[in-house]
Amino acid sequence: MIASCLCYLLLPAARLFRALSDAFFTCRKNAFLAKSSSPQVDGDFAMAPRGPDQEECEGLLQQWQEEGSSQALSTVSEGLLVDKGVAESSLAHLMDNPGEQDAASEDKWSSRQLSDLWAAENLEEPFPEVLGEDPLPEVEGPMWAEVPVQTGPQYADCAVLPVGALAAGQWEEDPAVVAWSIAPEPVPQEEAPIWPFEGLGQLQPPPVEIPYHEILWREWEDFSTQPDAQGLEAGDGPQFQFTLMSYNILAQDLMQQSSELYLHCHPDILSWNYRFANLMQEFQHWDPDILCLQEVQEDHYWQQLEPSLRMMGFTCFYKRRTGCKTDGCAVCYKPTRFRLLCASPVEYFRPGLELLNRDNVGLVLLLQPLVPEGLGQVSVAPLCVANTHVLYNPRRGDVKLAQMAIFLAEVDKVARLSDGSHCPIILCGDLNSVPDSPLYNFIRDGELQYHGMPAWKVSGQEDFSHQLYQRKLQAPLWPSSLGITDCCQYVTSCHPKRSEKRKYSRDFLLRFRFCSIACQRPVGLVLMEGVTDTKPERPAGWAEPVVEEDISEPEPDFPRRTVGTIQHCLHLTSVYTHFLPQHGRPEVTTMPLGLGMTVDYIFFSAESCENGNRTDRRLCHDGTLKLLGRLSLLSEEILWAANGLPNPFCSSDHLCLLASFEMEVTAL
Repeated sequence: MIASCLCYLLLPAARLFRALSDAFFTCRKNAFLAKSSSPQVDGDFAMAPRGPDQEECEGLLQQWQEEGSSQALSTVSEGLLVDKGVAESSLAHLMDNPGEQDAASEDKWSSRQLSDLWAAENLEEPFPEVLGEDPLPEVEGPMWAEVPVQTGPQYADCAVLPVGALAAGQWEEDPAVVAWSIAPEPVPQEEAPIWPFEGLGQLQPPPVEIPYHEILWREWEDFSTQPDAQGLEAGDGPQFQFTLMSYNILAQDLMQQSSELYLHCHPDILSWNYRFANLMQEFQHWDPDILCLQEVQEDHYWQQLEPSLRMMGFTCFYKRRTGCKTDGCAVCYKPTRFRLLCASPVEYFRPGLELLNRDNVGLVLLLQPLVPEGLGQVSVAPLCVANTHVLYNPRRGDVKLAQMAIFLAEVDKVARLSDGSHCPIILCGDLNSVPDSPLYNFIRDGELQYHGMPAWKVSGQEDFSHQLYQRKLQAPLWPSSLGITDCCQYVTSCHPKRSEKRKYSRDFLLRFRFCSIACQRPVGLVLMEGVTDTKPERPAGWAEPVVEEDISEPEPDFPRRTVGTIQHCLHLTSVYTHFLPQHGRPEVTTMPLGLGMTVDYIFFSAESCENGNRTDRRLCHDGTLKLLGRLSLLSEEILWAANGLPNPFCSSDHLCLLASFEMEVTAL
């Protein structure tokens, strides 16, 4: 009975010693394998070849057995090995009876390495934990100390090492053992988020002190001298200078609906709180005077964006997409630089019209620049700022053209002056069309022959020429009920206002009492005596009726356009050239599915002029507007180096566009 209790109490200590011995012999063997001259390994526990190294291993094992003879290895129950000293101390602690127990017979170890024996056996149940409030009393003999496991497959099983004369003396002479046996001091480390992508380095958010534009490697391309503090520059005359930014900031709802496009991004950088902080940092860094945003989620706008932008000094206007859509466009300006003249939201949806059944919108503002009072009596022409987000679908170029026609008609109405000309215009946004596509050329050149063109070709986003069925554009592109001409103008804008309805006096009407037509007997008139049997006679001296001269306003004579052609007269050109000459690569504003392309633009009104043998509008100005500089774009290769878009530095799948302009200030 006593023997059974003793075996039961010794079992936890025996299992603990067995695990420690297993780890010790495994580590010793791995160290010997590291010193072996033969690199060939067969399996996880390969034997070193016979030779001097094997004899040295056996000698070290024999020496360890002789020095540790005080701790007898005993066989208990199912052949478990127990250290006698540890077993006695454990028994004394558990039973408060430190009596000596009969030592079991010691097994004599052969020259075969002990680690091979332990590797061949499997423990069927985990080690039971020894519970107790009081610490175990110290025992004489070699102690066991836990050290951190070193990384590397060669020493993956090393967990514990003996501490004593053997570890301090002989083991320090072995460099292979020292390489893994010396445990470094633990250094507390902060927990970092798990990065689930193997082979892809994790990018940390930029420190606050590092400028945002330096991280994205974007440079400012200056075409003129920089403005002074008041935004004015001396030269031939005072100039009003301002900056404008156009930015598709990626609505959170749209990102979650198309989550397959952002599998390359860490989930943390896709959260709205992280992206919102990055976006506000970018706005503060570039500090534009006018801010045109696309894909602005409505709840984020009213709860966070609009209050934050208002604190930065902006006045904001927002237009949500029609239907059940949750995002829209916003135009913000600084009231210290501009005064609002009018704001005109644009909806492209038309009920019952299949061509215009989409919910995209635009926003057109007419702003009056404000100049310092010290300049005296001066004036600056108003500025028309138009912002839109056109349909994405690459197959529906007909819808894109119809939406752009409505948008240009609204811009034409807002920017038209009393003399029929237009004030300076800046048109920007996400047009979902690539450079040199028919839609792009229509905006830049002012004319497009669309009849018979495949619908997918309008935007140039994708090539569907291999498909058998292709939707082709037919003339007219939109019905006359839309109220827009082929010149992208409202019908009411094409026809001048008629004069007020005429008021005729009594004397004027009496002039027609005895007119020629009044003296003719109507056909079929019933003859009645005294009523219809007489013929009116013209009174003596009554002059013959004078045919009234037609003084009505003539109809405007618009030249007839070629069937299947649309035009506009806004004289727009792009701020960007869409090519990076220093890199020999095209510019990129977005990277859907890893394919870089340009779909975001800033157009401004500029008259063309001859520059050598080519026509260049970029550096010219239409009376009052001139381009001063722009923020350079990036190539596809550079964005790939930053893990595409979005990334920890740029929190949208589009890059922002930024340009600086100059307007003439004229004296009154």
